[in-house]
Amino acid sequence: MPKEYRTIQEVAGPLMMVKGVEGVAYDELGEIELASGEKRRCKVLEVDGDDVVVQLYENAAGINLSNSKVRFLGRSMELGVSGDMLGRVFDGLGRPIDDGPEILPEERRDINGLPMNPAARVYPEEFIQTGVSAIDGLNTLVRGQKLPIFSCSGLPHSQLAAQIARQAKVRGTDENFAVVFAAMGITFEESNYFIESFKETGAIDRTVLFINLANDPAVERISTPRMALTAAEYLAFEKDMHVLVILTDITNYADALREISAAKKEVPGRRGYPGYMYTDLATMYERAGRQRGKNGSITMIPILTMPEDDKTHPIPDLTGYITEGQVILSRELYRKGLQPPIDVLPSLSRLKDKGIGEGKTRADHSNTMNQLFAAYSRGKDAKELMTILGEAALTEIDLLYAKFAEEFEKEYVSQGYNNDRSIEETLEIGWRLLSILPRAELKRIDDKFLDQYYGKV
Repeated sequence: MPKEYRTIQEVAGPLMMVKGVEGVAYDELGEIELASGEKRRCKVLEVDGDDVVVQLYENAAGINLSNSKVRFLGRSMELGVSGDMLGRVFDGLGRPIDDGPEILPEERRDINGLPMNPAARVYPEEFIQTGVSAIDGLNTLVRGQKLPIFSCSGLPHSQLAAQIARQAKVRGTDENFAVVFAAMGITFEESNYFIESFKETGAIDRTVLFINLANDPAVERISTPRMALTAAEYLAFEKDMHVLVILTDITNYADALREISAAKKEVPGRRGYPGYMYTDLATMYERAGRQRGKNGSITMIPILTMPEDDKTHPIPDLTGYITEGQVILSRELYRKGLQPPIDVLPSLSRLKDKGIGEGKTRADHSNTMNQLFAAYSRGKDAKELMTILGEAALTEIDLLYAKFAEEFEKEYVSQGYNNDRSIEETLEIGWRLLSILPRAELKRIDDKFLDQYYGKV
């Protein structure tokens, strides 16, 4: 039985000081029992001799220093995992909030997970179809990859996240596919949107949701993505499922990290964020991947809103270092009415070459992808020239490129949030758009593909 302490010295906001404590370790879980018998959870933030500082998971209201007692449980935060988690909604600490029964765990796992041995990793190379052309066709997602979405406040990243979660699938196989969705610091309205969106389409049956609301404590926000990843590791490596983990919004997570760091009076780093934020984010992102000898995989899409639309802000900056590319949403395209407003030119998937081609998508995928990028880039330049010099100053071929860029945004990128396109449809739309340009301009495509598809789709 854990030893009880009645030596609470002070409570300051979410922090509490307990004196005369023996054998307690950093990150250990504790339980506070109030005079009324109510129990609240806390975790150890700092150990100094026999004094410890703990952070409360719930609020401090009603804690009487003289007659409340604390016991330390000798373990860090754990999540009870089971195959029955699919189709369920949990709060940020893994407690069911969908009026369903408690989960009977098959095992309990430390939410901090175990680092994956680099030698046991398998290189990601299998295509995942999201049904979103701008991702599948140009910035392809592969199993085991970490591909973040960089958004700006007010842009519809929630709709895009829900669309990917509903539509994502592994093609041509009957392998089990699941989505683990973790939302941090979102409003009740957003939370409702996600839950209803998954229920409407039946996608909830293969989804596990962890929801941490904006009014929940910051320390819970730190645990939410780790809860989700623990569930994902169990489903992927014990149940052989292919799991897509979507984390939104990493900016709220990093702000909670900063808040806790400030409460502990740590020396701040860039923009007030703690100096160890890179390491902290890496401990989450690096839990994605594939393992040798295991059939399952974890693919991750973290979503973050860039403060002040700034790509060089510490959160997107550090995320970009750890992950394999990024999909960038553009305010300019959003104003034009594109849905989703994905800006394909600065977006990048570093592993896309590994997941496309014969036997994965289609043999012409790589050629058409390169040609679409080049043509869109030239088309955008032509449109800028048109703005400055007027239409009359453009050559005939420049006008065709400008028309191509316009049609590309309207047809290829802007597909709406309910349109699930197969990779064949995406490639066909690409060929239809490339047919706007003369064949002689398509220098990046092999002649055999031009003979097969140009002007015939």
